[in-house]
Amino acid sequence: MAQASIGIIGGSGLYKMDALKDVEEVRVETPFGSPSDALILGTLDGTRVAFLARHGRNHTLLPSELPFRANIYAMKQLGVEYLISASAVGSLKAEAKPLDMVVPDQFIDRTKNRISTFFGEGIVAHIAFGDPICKNLAVVLADAIASLNLPEVTLHRGGTYVCMEGPAFSTKAESNLYRSWGATIIGMTNLPEAKLAREAEIAYTTLALVTDYDCWHPDHDSVTVEMVIGNLLRNAVNAQKVIQETVRRLSENPPPSEAHSALQYAILTQLDKVPTATKEKLGLLLQKYL
Repeated sequence: MAQASIGIIGGSGLYKMDALKDVEEVRVETPFGSPSDALILGTLDGTRVAFLARHGRNHTLLPSELPFRANIYAMKQLGVEYLISASAVGSLKAEAKPLDMVVPDQFIDRTKNRISTFFGEGIVAHIAFGDPICKNLAVVLADAIASLNLPEVTLHRGGTYVCMEGPAFSTKAESNLYRSWGATIIGMTNLPEAKLAREAEIAYTTLALVTDYDCWHPDHDSVTVEMVIGNLLRNAVNAQKVIQETVRRLSENPPPSEAHSALQYAILTQLDKVPTATKEKLGLLLQKYL
């Protein structure tokens, strides 16, 4: 199977990468079913990358319907070691304006109906997730944004991403609650994506693209799909420039990541006690520890 060390997950509005050359569409099957869509393998400034439209290229999957485990496992099958997750978000702070970019460093998980681990079925693992974003990869991404001097974009380094279940947007009471917690942005898709990437020992960072002020801001209309789509289209153009520059920097100097050995002390079950079927199912994750 073709390989790429850098993966890109495109969120709402980012369904393809126009700059990709030598494109190859790859249908990947995983022990957790099919990913959201075919993965697109291509070359970005001489570097092979794997791109996946998170909601499908025609945006047919709700956040709660996303096959998170299949998406991350498929990236692992293709050899991905660094994963850039582009995500549309609402802002919970006045200073994070629509069209701004946030590179968060924390998450609050408000999801309810999602499986958030590859493990179980006879094997127990508890990853460390105190710092859920790969710090070194986040620096590469943020530095790439800063270097481009995009005229309508302000960069925010760090911040907390609240991941809600959706698909409805927040109530004003919820939005104000998250603001009282000090959260910066809100979205529906980065969890359990980030947890699964850590279990798969893939360095993960989020390129959060602000589309709106959620519904808390007294001087701005509550979020509507129409408003979001308008800003998504403008964000997508900027996001592609940022991803291209990030990939260039990564290929020149791939940073070390604690994520790359996340399972070293996480697995509590003695591997010789794990059922054979489970060992085979998770072979890609376990192979270096067997």
